Amino acid sequence: MLDADALPLTCPLPITHDTHVTLAHGGGGRRMQQLIERMFLPAFANPISEARHDGAVVAFGDVKLAFTTDSYVVQPLVFPGGDIGTLAINGTVNDLAMCGARPLYLSAGFILEEGLPLETLERVVHSMQQAAAATGVQLVTGDTKVVDKGKGDGLFINTAGIGIIAHDLHIAPASVEPGDAILLSGDIGRHGMAIMAMREGLAFDSTIESDCAAVAGLVQALLDAGITIHCLRDLTRGGLASALIEIAEAAHLHLNLDERIIPVREDVRGACELLGLDPMYVANEGRFVCFVPAAEVENALAVMRMHPLGVSACRIGHVAPDRAGRVTMQSRIGVSRIVDMLSGEQLPRIC
Repeated sequence: MLDADALPLTCPLPITHDTHVTLAHGGGGRRMQQLIERMFLPAFANPISEARHDGAVVAFGDVKLAFTTDSYVVQPLVFPGGDIGTLAINGTVNDLAMCGARPLYLSAGFILEEGLPLETLERVVHSMQQAAAATGVQLVTGDTKVVDKGKGDGLFINTAGIGIIAHDLHIAPASVEPGDAILLSGDIGRHGMAIMAMREGLAFDSTIESDCAAVAGLVQALLDAGITIHCLRDLTRGGLASALIEIAEAAHLHLNLDERIIPVREDVRGACELLGLDPMYVANEGRFVCFVPAAEVENALAVMRMHPLGVSACRIGHVAPDRAGRVTMQSRIGVSRIVDMLSGEQLPRIC
């Protein structure tokens, strides 16, 4: 068996002395990470933001709150399995859940382009109403702006959310430990491929629908069961690969995966092969990874599999103390390879 670390090869990052913003700066890969690290973090550095998590955890006396924000620019606005409205609610709810919080309140800001059909806007608002009700959150404040025709691409939405943390766990990359098991909540790649297929007018034997869903209920089930969760991360832009690389680098640990166990539906795998894409990097909007002690794997999986969004949950790897900041994966043919972040953009504007 070949070992990725036994080969004296290096693949330098491309020169990125950019003078203008590119789509790759929003793609969830290395270019976006560099933009954040070189521009935003130095400008707004503080102890809370250094956690590099899906949201900020702030304390007010004995009360701990999670706070997050996200913007949605997906195109098309309506896609199989959802629309920009369901995406905006579920995405922000999921970011709060990844902090171990119970989502409570959201805000919404709408940037509307002149000429947007009111029927489309009504559908999106109705979707947001339904998604919020299903998750038990309230949309309590908002804002609306309209821009000239041709300057807004229909509709952009920004949402922010607040949730309460009612436990003593510190759920963050810094809590990941050697020996932890890496659990995946379900199959990967559906959201990105649903968007791509519709955008490009691709027809397959069956329609690939987005996995867009709020996972807060599943996370709460794990917390209620007393599972010692060390870290959670949803698999949005950049997919499973980028999420795990971010955690490995933040925790200074080595994550080892087994590709043969990672669930990918056959229609998604076929679409990826047709388009030359790797499902490891394709976005999801209803999937997450969960790091737990090895001794709690069976209990955690049993809880996850009892929930509709965790039926196909599985253990996909483990954490090791060597090779800090690296993610490696045993391929389907038994070869160990390094999993690195994409430097460019696979699928622009998928969320």
